Amino acid sequence: MAEQLPLKQLVLGSNPNGGTFNNLAYAGYNCHMINIYSPISEITFAKIFLPKLKKLGVETVKDLLWHFPYRYEDFSHLEKIENLKIGEEATIKGEITNVNVHRSWKRHFVILEILVNDETGSVKAVWFNQPYLKNILKPGKIVYLSGKISIHNNKSAFSNPIYEIDNKKGTTHTARIIPIYPETKGLTSRGIRYLMEKALKEFEKIPEIIPEPIRKKINIPGINKALNQIHFPENKESIKKAKKRFSFESLFILQLSNFQKRYTLSKEKAPVIKVDEKKVKKIKGYLPFKLTKDQKKVLDEILNDIQKDYPMNRLLQGDVGSGKTVIAAIISIIAAQNDFQTAFMAPTEILAQQHYETFKKFFEETDIGIALLTSDELKIFFSNGLESNPNKKTLLEKIKKNNIKIVIGTHALIQKNVTFSKLGLVIIDEQHRFGVEQRAKLTKNIKLLPHFLSMTATPIPRTLAITAFGDLNISLITELPKNRKPITTKIVPPSNRKKAYQFIRQEIKKGRQAFVICPRIEPSENNTEKSEDKRKTAWDDVKAVKEEYKKLSQKVFPNLKVEMLHGKLKSEEKEKVMKGFAEGKTNILVSTSVVEIGIDIPNATIMMIEGADRFGLAQLYQFKGRVGRGEHQSYCLLFSDSNSPQIKNRMWSIIKAKNGFELAEKDLKLRGPGEFLGKSQTGIPDIAMESFQNLKLVKESCEAAKETIKKDRQLENHLELKNRVKELGEKIHRE
Repeated sequence: MAEQLPLKQLVLGSNPNGGTFNNLAYAGYNCHMINIYSPISEITFAKIFLPKLKKLGVETVKDLLWHFPYRYEDFSHLEKIENLKIGEEATIKGEITNVNVHRSWKRHFVILEILVNDETGSVKAVWFNQPYLKNILKPGKIVYLSGKISIHNNKSAFSNPIYEIDNKKGTTHTARIIPIYPETKGLTSRGIRYLMEKALKEFEKIPEIIPEPIRKKINIPGINKALNQIHFPENKESIKKAKKRFSFESLFILQLSNFQKRYTLSKEKAPVIKVDEKKVKKIKGYLPFKLTKDQKKVLDEILNDIQKDYPMNRLLQGDVGSGKTVIAAIISIIAAQNDFQTAFMAPTEILAQQHYETFKKFFEETDIGIALLTSDELKIFFSNGLESNPNKKTLLEKIKKNNIKIVIGTHALIQKNVTFSKLGLVIIDEQHRFGVEQRAKLTKNIKLLPHFLSMTATPIPRTLAITAFGDLNISLITELPKNRKPITTKIVPPSNRKKAYQFIRQEIKKGRQAFVICPRIEPSENNTEKSEDKRKTAWDDVKAVKEEYKKLSQKVFPNLKVEMLHGKLKSEEKEKVMKGFAEGKTNILVSTSVVEIGIDIPNATIMMIEGADRFGLAQLYQFKGRVGRGEHQSYCLLFSDSNSPQIKNRMWSIIKAKNGFELAEKDLKLRGPGEFLGKSQTGIPDIAMESFQNLKLVKESCEAAKETIKKDRQLENHLELKNRVKELGEKIHRE
């Protein structure tokens, strides 16, 4: 039998992705190498928690170590028993002198009581339905207790306190600042602290990725010290320093990724699309209106980009209805005049159809072929109202031969059988996270990379956009077209609900349509799991689509056509519902936030938002922008049961706001970056998300990234850092 090696034996190994790290060798018949990239299933002490850890997204050792606390409890001050006060939280240390377990006959549960003494007095501690504690809390043991002092049997006592037996080696759960983690049923913060303490002891050295000169300049600790301090801090200052380190690290990696993408793109070749000012003027002349000042500025920025021999990579932001599609149409025509094709991709079939109709309307007199390609519809439009419905084979052949210059569609554009022979421009609407793989599919068999324009109506604050989408140049349209009727916005108290329904009925009698937006699909089951974080509450008493649809269709508007739309419907069902509403067959659409983008109904004049306090300001502004698209006066009705002055002020800001960007800046402060980017979709770590608001740290990370890339363009001298940049790059902008 092989000699059993000590549990903690460090050996140097190699990261499969390159670089080095320190491994822990677990001994036995087979010496097994464990490192921070290893599956958590290989860690002996974590095996019984595997299903719970998976629910928390912890699948590797690194995932566990980077499962950071979201708040802390300060139990570091030890109080004497004689100084305990009812209603206050405290931590004591004393000897257990008595243990008593008995059953409550009234409520049929077990009560465990212990008596704890220190040199100043004694106090009881009580636990309910935890009889197993009698095997841990035994007379003669020295124990730490942390919790709130309450009344039990007319005497002051700890009720369900956090406990810890003194082991002479320091504390984990009491008598210190303790971390509170994101939890799941069956795995509380206490259990996570146990795992974290073991992991930090076993994995002593993790390779540093931030160069030492940068760490000194920014004044942040090394990786191993930061990990220990973020999980088991010595004091509040050490928490700040650890958080700063991980915030900076995430921003630094993100900035490096952006710089590398920009550099890589600058080395690629793209078609030069020449711009003839006379032809641009002629194209503008086709339009039934004059471009706004912002539209002219944005158009100039894009025209300047597409004349270069490397690919444009630009994000165009503009409020709903600000005229982004017109800009897209103009540059598509210019590309076509240079004999290049444009692929214009929209997230939904109905939006693709709307863009197709817009292009037709604006440029009826041009002789450039415009096609619609979705899973349901195939169309080709030339000029003077000439339109055909070709079969798929014919349309694909025309695209392949460059007989069609502008192709508008959905994800159908990136199917295997769609081939562009001379693709010069790619425009993506509301898909700024369109991934590298999707771009590769569009550009297969093409030597020159096309110019890329991503458009969004989500108003992302400039500093946030520059950081999160630093590989993109950014253009803004902040003003709306002239002669647009302002939308009347009202905050409606619950007492006026019936009047609001009557008003909707009157508008529909005039031939108009209405949206009703709800924050959730299903009613809340109000299940709040027990945890150490007693402040957790369920998100209940919120209007749900399914309930409201039933109520409105059967009781409030039984004579009207009411439909329902939400994210759990199949794609075909969603398209069918949206199409019916767009064609005027539906009077009222009850929906979740899925209508925030991708649906333009000029005949819809009412936007009724239930639980308006549950949405971000930018989101509410987006909903509001879904009406007021036609000639009729439109209305936005905000409903909330909250009496909070703060919430009322937030909703008033919707009424007063000049544009979505103004609101987005406010929302960034109130709700954080996840409101705009969607944490789960970007791959950006939470701690970096939170740091986007720290402008000083953003600037420092940008400068540090610039300096690092300047000295080591491919990060060949920083292999661990290179791998982290690669890892992040694979997550960000990937669907």
